[in-house]
Amino acid sequence: MTSTVILFLAVFAASAVEAVEALTIVLAVGVTRAWRSTLWGVAAATLVLAAVVAALGPALKTIPIDTLRLVVGALLLVFGMQWLRKAILRASGYVGLHDEEAAFERSRAQASAAGEERRAGMDWYSFTVAFKGVLLEGLEVAFIVVTFGATEGHLGVAIVAAAAAAALVVVVGVAVRGPLARVPENTLKYAVGVLLTSFGTFWGAEGAGVEWPGADAAILGVVGLVALLSLTVTWLFRRRRAHALRPSAGAA
Repeated sequence: MTSTVILFLAVFAASAVEAVEALTIVLAVGVTRAWRSTLWGVAAATLVLAAVVAALGPALKTIPIDTLRLVVGALLLVFGMQWLRKAILRASGYVGLHDEEAAFERSRAQASAAGEERRAGMDWYSFTVAFKGVLLEGLEVAFIVVTFGATEGHLGVAIVAAAAAAALVVVVGVAVRGPLARVPENTLKYAVGVLLTSFGTFWGAEGAGVEWPGADAAILGVVGLVALLSLTVTWLFRRRRAHALRPSAGAA
């Protein structure tokens, strides 16, 4: 039960982050150019993602569980540490925070500057940008859904978590009629990085033959340890940056 709840939260948070970024692209193109073509692009990308999950989910179940956990654990560890690295650099001030308002304006400017290309009643720029945006953001979600679901045998739970996150983001986006700039996206990315790294460590070790004390409940300890180490590194990086920016004593 413990690992299932954390699995749901991890997939939900990761899906929400990607859905916010995809929504920004879709809104910018739809508002600036053509909603009909934009929504067709979204629909086409969604079908492709559904096909990926439907094809890979059952296929992964045929792999021996220990091998699956070792391989998936290693992949999630690499994937999660990339998220965590970027989140730590943002939180410590070395990299600028992601700004959905700025991303929205950039996408709108690009959509406005693009030439008209209509065939068969479709604005193909709108279709292509929406399709590519949803597909690229969604592939990360599909990877997380399939690997989490197959490894724990809860593919249905992972799919529900991803669908719930996407639905929530879309509903809120329609309600506010703009990019979700107030969503704590950078904080969510930090949390997702911690969770992906924790699950990667947990499953990779299990696949290698480690027996965790407390069985699945041990994931809570792994999450706590990864979070503590990440926050410590962030604090050290902040101090280092503050010290580097501080004027020297001999400066005029």
